[in-house]
Amino acid sequence: MLELSLNGVKKYKEATLVLMNITFEIFTGEKVGIVGINGSGKSTILKLIAGIEPMHYYPGYPQTSSYGYDEGFVSVPKTAEVAYLEQMPELPKGLKVIDVLNLAFEETQLIEKKMRDIEEAMKTLEGDVLEKALKKYSDLIQLYEVKGGYEKEEKLGRICTGLKFEEEFLNRDFDYLSGGEKTTVMLGKLLINAPDILLLDEPTNHLDMDSIEWLESYLKSYKGIVLIVSHDRYFLDHVVSKIVEIEDMESKTYKGNYSSFVRQKEENIRIQYEHFREQQKKIGSMENQVKSLRDWALRADNNKFFRRAASIQKKLDKLDLIDKPVFEKRNMRLNFKDAVRSGEVAIKSEGLTKRYHDRILFNEADLVIQYGERVSLIGSNGSGKTTLLKMLLGEEQWDQGDIRLGANVKPAYLPQKIHFKDEHMTVLETFREDISILEGKAREYLAKFMFYKGSVFKRVKHLSGGERIRLRLAMLMFQDINLLILDEPTNHLDIDSIETLEEALEEFKGTIFFISHDRYFINKMSERVISIENYGFKSYFGNYDEYKRELDTKKSLL
Repeated sequence: MLELSLNGVKKYKEATLVLMNITFEIFTGEKVGIVGINGSGKSTILKLIAGIEPMHYYPGYPQTSSYGYDEGFVSVPKTAEVAYLEQMPELPKGLKVIDVLNLAFEETQLIEKKMRDIEEAMKTLEGDVLEKALKKYSDLIQLYEVKGGYEKEEKLGRICTGLKFEEEFLNRDFDYLSGGEKTTVMLGKLLINAPDILLLDEPTNHLDMDSIEWLESYLKSYKGIVLIVSHDRYFLDHVVSKIVEIEDMESKTYKGNYSSFVRQKEENIRIQYEHFREQQKKIGSMENQVKSLRDWALRADNNKFFRRAASIQKKLDKLDLIDKPVFEKRNMRLNFKDAVRSGEVAIKSEGLTKRYHDRILFNEADLVIQYGERVSLIGSNGSGKTTLLKMLLGEEQWDQGDIRLGANVKPAYLPQKIHFKDEHMTVLETFREDISILEGKAREYLAKFMFYKGSVFKRVKHLSGGERIRLRLAMLMFQDINLLILDEPTNHLDIDSIETLEEALEEFKGTIFFISHDRYFINKMSERVISIENYGFKSYFGNYDEYKRELDTKKSLL
């Protein structure tokens, strides 16, 4: 049985300490989720295991004020094949998608080439030389079988079907794919290889729901070790049996899935708080005793009281103090302005038709969303979800029919890819550009979105994906709006920030229409699910689980 372990890992990036005490172990067949806020070091842990990020222990490493020594051990079995899902892979130019996937078979292809060479050579060999060639050929056939050479087509077909790699997509140039498409192809390549240790960093970010559910099913029966960094709570609930939380640069392990981890952590905090309160009472009582005994000693001029006071003080000094638990981490503190309500109908489409060349997205599709509804829009990748939002906002034209906002609707749109007018401007300048607000008030407001002190002077072009979302949210929430249109709002947020966003959205009194593949988020926010089916809109009342139950019931009746 393979065992992967980290023991007391302390990691520096030059002068910055990024991990202080990381300890956990994983055995063959276990699926483990790593959770923590953005920047807590989750991806660094995966890179340490993969060997991409080295540990620097030795005196030979430059010892200057710019560096620190790493400590602890990352133990990976020498025989284990380790694969890490790279977000930005570097591959030779000119490859098609199918070529990239076939890189998973490099070893078997090399064995097969040797077999063909020997087959050709044996046509002219005789005697002992032929016997040796036959023996080598037999060994290669066995190795080819062990390495899964005869299962190539089956493996490739299973992955292509699960991740929806159609023939047209397989023949596209890999260089010209989007970042998300490249990541999905690299995920497919890793799964074909089926390594002993599979390291996945946000594997669901660019998959549609069908592909995510296929990946869940695939990983559940995966025989190796799977270590997943993800903010997809529904995915973690359905795949992992252990959670490693990274908090304040230290790790803590919890048995069970994500929901079980949340319950355990809340219970641990409650127990810690009870113990903290009891200890504070005890400390208060002992401090009062010391004070009283010293007062009596002074009044009675009796050293006996001084000695008793000193004894109690010594016990106090030796107490192992229990930290007061932190109930709320520093996070976004969001609230929406109260806007004038819109008419009864917030969004309406009638006979909506949209084509791209010969490809139909919508054909005479009707849709009505009422004021105050919380509606999620789902559908496979390429089904037209983002196109619908762009048509609704007037950014793209439709062919026939109509789609429009209702009377007195004041919309705000959070796109999937966030761009700002001038990427060279600072956070503060970008926020204040089109509004009249004093700098002090603007900085106070931006602090609610975790832009503190000097971070408001950071140039927009240097912001991370999560920071860009927080800045755009700050700009949206400052407006008077009664319709929120969100396109994958949780993609670059950590779990704490997603939960803060959910709390803010629950307070919003207007209409919310959103695209998301985050099923946990849909379950929490949605009162109705609209699925793009047969070039139209199919409405399901309730959240994602209720939508799935209705689908499963229909399938069972067929």
